[in-house]
Amino acid sequence: MLAVVLAAGGGVRLQPLTLTRPKCLLPVGGKPILERIFEALGEAGLKRVLTILSPEGLEVRKLYGEGGRLGLKLSYGLDRKPKGTGSSLLVAEASTGREAFLTIYGDLYLSRGVLKAFLEEALKQIGGCSTVLAAVEVDNPSEYGIVEARGNKVLRVMEKPERAKSNLANAGIYLFKPKVYKALRKVKPSKRGEIELTEALNLLAEEDEVRMVKLPREGWLDVGRPWDLLEANRRALVEAEGRVEGLVEANVTLKGKVIVEGGAVIHAGSVVEGPAFIGSGCEVGPSARIRPYTSLGRNTRVGSFCEVKNSIVMDGSKISHLCYVGDSIIGENCNFGAGTLIANLRLDEKPVKVELKGVRVNSGLRKLGAIIGDNVKTAVNVSIMPGVKIGPGSLIGPNLFIATDIPPNTMVLGRQTLTFKPLGEEA
Repeated sequence: MLAVVLAAGGGVRLQPLTLTRPKCLLPVGGKPILERIFEALGEAGLKRVLTILSPEGLEVRKLYGEGGRLGLKLSYGLDRKPKGTGSSLLVAEASTGREAFLTIYGDLYLSRGVLKAFLEEALKQIGGCSTVLAAVEVDNPSEYGIVEARGNKVLRVMEKPERAKSNLANAGIYLFKPKVYKALRKVKPSKRGEIELTEALNLLAEEDEVRMVKLPREGWLDVGRPWDLLEANRRALVEAEGRVEGLVEANVTLKGKVIVEGGAVIHAGSVVEGPAFIGSGCEVGPSARIRPYTSLGRNTRVGSFCEVKNSIVMDGSKISHLCYVGDSIIGENCNFGAGTLIANLRLDEKPVKVELKGVRVNSGLRKLGAIIGDNVKTAVNVSIMPGVKIGPGSLIGPNLFIATDIPPNTMVLGRQTLTFKPLGEEA
């Protein structure tokens, strides 16, 4: 059976991180989201995988090639002008043939065994219908496509309804028969100008062709916003097994499940509290503290007397001495000057808000730090407030307080007024 991964989405809500990489290559627990999906497909016994990419996502092909490293046979399709999940799925039509095929969105985090269990149950049902979709209970149904069902029979799928009649979200995993393509060709562009896969599902549901399999809510996550990425990272670290392959010097404390890859060095006096991931080529300390749910990418550096907590620090970034990074996402090849502090808690302790697609959005989190793109540099003694986003390539001057988002490739400098008086002169 063929698996189709839809990975052509632009990931606008995850900017600035997605201004320099496809959304599906964002890392959680030391691996890109897409690689974890590939692993889940292999676990489910699916070895042939077609990944649909946008022109901006061709980096995926360079990274994974034909899939030999993963034990898969990978191929790729190009959605040149992505207009929704429906348009991306139509790209796969020539490759899927006449048999049923699995389709999955490329921005999901799935716990081990979840995809395999779905496929096993879906195969039992597909004989009596043309589509089996996965659904999962959510607390905030207005943020998802919601499945209305009677038993396991799907009646319709409503896209982000204001008043939902169900708390079952469309989980973005399907077992399709080729009949889905006929339904897709009947779908007209939505107000967003997209070919919505949900509308094709509704056409099939009208013909009593759609069934549902419920997923465990703790085993599924839609990674659409920065704080979702942090939650996916947390889950990945909780589910991982600790191992130490790098150099851990004397007087280092490792607590809980910690992964230290080969080539990493943790210097004396440092404390690493798991679950945590320390990538190859990392250098931590001396006397640094890495707190739970932190992933340090390859060749990162965390200097003396630094503390990093519940954060993702991507490959090649350097965090100089006397820095604090909490509940944040740091892109690749950033460089923080000494004394850079990222605040993660409002003074009034209300939930942190973040601007997404031009709208201030309540994250629902009491603690959330900054989201910083690739190649950002801060000088000494920079303070960055909760929920701030800094675009890739920006430079932040010394002794600044940053409480607003910074566009990409921007230099931010402050000017202070100095008064010079001879000693002994009256003020």
